[in-house]
Amino acid sequence: MPETSAQRALAVSLSARADGDLAQLFADRHVSPSSTWRDMFDAAEALLEPGSVARALPALTRAEAAALLAAVDGVPASGSEREALASRALVSDDGLPFPSVAEAAREALPDGLADAATPRRAPATSETAAAASEAAFTNAASVADILLQTLEAPLGRIGSGSLGATERRRLVDSGAVTTPAEADLLVGLAAEVGLLGANERAWLVSPVGREWLRLPTLERWHRTALALREALPRAYRRSNGGWIPTDEWAGATPFDPEGPERATLWTRRLVRWGLLDAAGRLAPWAVPLAEGDDVDTAALRDLLPPEVDRVYLQNDLTAIAPGPLAPHLDVRLRSMAARESRAQASSYRFSAATIGAAITAGETAESLRSFLTGISLTGLPQPLAYVIERTSAEHGRVRVTSDPASQMTRVTTDDETLLRSMEVDQSLRSIALTRTDRELVSHVSADVVFWALTDAHYPALAVDADGRPRTLERAKLAADARPGIDPVETYAPLLERLREGAGDSDAAWLERELDQAVRARAVVDVTVRLPDGSARVFRLEATGLGGGRLRGRDRGADVERTLPLSHIDGVALVE
Repeated sequence: MPETSAQRALAVSLSARADGDLAQLFADRHVSPSSTWRDMFDAAEALLEPGSVARALPALTRAEAAALLAAVDGVPASGSEREALASRALVSDDGLPFPSVAEAAREALPDGLADAATPRRAPATSETAAAASEAAFTNAASVADILLQTLEAPLGRIGSGSLGATERRRLVDSGAVTTPAEADLLVGLAAEVGLLGANERAWLVSPVGREWLRLPTLERWHRTALALREALPRAYRRSNGGWIPTDEWAGATPFDPEGPERATLWTRRLVRWGLLDAAGRLAPWAVPLAEGDDVDTAALRDLLPPEVDRVYLQNDLTAIAPGPLAPHLDVRLRSMAARESRAQASSYRFSAATIGAAITAGETAESLRSFLTGISLTGLPQPLAYVIERTSAEHGRVRVTSDPASQMTRVTTDDETLLRSMEVDQSLRSIALTRTDRELVSHVSADVVFWALTDAHYPALAVDADGRPRTLERAKLAADARPGIDPVETYAPLLERLREGAGDSDAAWLERELDQAVRARAVVDVTVRLPDGSARVFRLEATGLGGGRLRGRDRGADVERTLPLSHIDGVALVE
């Protein structure tokens, strides 16, 4: 099939597809929603462009790649493979590849498919299963630590989208991970399952991630295990919802040169999450998951260390958990104390700064006392009670409010010394505080002013117009990391433009061929329908197209001719 005929055949096929199928094709082929295509012929030409085809081949599964290579040799694709290849605009309706697709396939795999790896489904041994359960527990805690660190301050990303060196060090220094490589692996895992989302410069915790933090450890692990399976590349999945043996992953995408590297990454993720042992064998609780069913959490629960819901509060302002602290308690305790060590027995340290941060986040002296007394095996030590009372009394001496009338932020306090200190504090230059009588004002929003004062260690309290305290949420959350946006919605403007440009496909194709001939100053044979019903062929050097007419120089008569497009029945390029 000549390339121009292939473009026309694909354009006709695209016109017959429903909007949902077209949108999915564009998504699969990574078409930009802002594409300037005018009609289906533009779309067909772009989709059959060699570069576009080369980018589409790596996504094919092994079965689809085998069907495509067979079709290149003249055996039409059939069944589900034909449907998959046709849906990606790689084969025509007869199951044979378009010319540019055949050429790209031959170039990518000149020797055909390599032999597939011998699959194995050997389960882990009891010893390696125990190690896998430890990995599940440890890495669930590490991901939680990463999310908590990210809530405090977003994780910066470099141009490639990966973590910056500074952020890797921050996670290592905080104890969330042990190595920079582990930071990359677990941040990537969290992003794949939707716990983290990204903007152009940073990773942020998603709403799903924030909810996940308060789940019990086994529930955290369970949800993430299911999400990891859903996030696996299409080529690794089975039709029943499970996945093919991990031995086959490296060769699952034959056209993808990065396939083995991607397979290694995904294997490492599943090993980290305790679904595979260190040798890549299925952990007992992961066998049903790999077969398309749910996880056997009972098998894992027996191997996880039991969680505790009590701590020892000590006179030196520390708390010691005698085992893994229940996640919801750990999260709240860390909002009022700095964790000093992480192990099955973790330690936490209280200070005026950590108690002040908890009050800033919405705690009160009463809520702090109630929570700590409720989880303490040793009561509430006097030194800790004193820090809570003193910090609570100090907190709120500086009040920050927004004045609706003037659109200014007002900072007030009864302490003249504090007022003068804030007025001259160089660390507050960014909020430009100005003295007016017995208060400070700023054009900056109240929220920004409040956090600037808090960071500078002033006992600030945000209040509303009626003077009531209001709690501010500092952590910026990502949009849902895996929103599942309908492709039809994404490509709606492009689809509308393509449908509007459809019109008479034969006339549109004829005009397209003539336009290309004019651009190339090509010589073409133009078949014209005469008034008496007969047809005549003119050999012209195409020179112009516009106003519904083709202009060209007649090679035989050596004259300029102008032919109405409505009378042209066909055009053929003269080689």
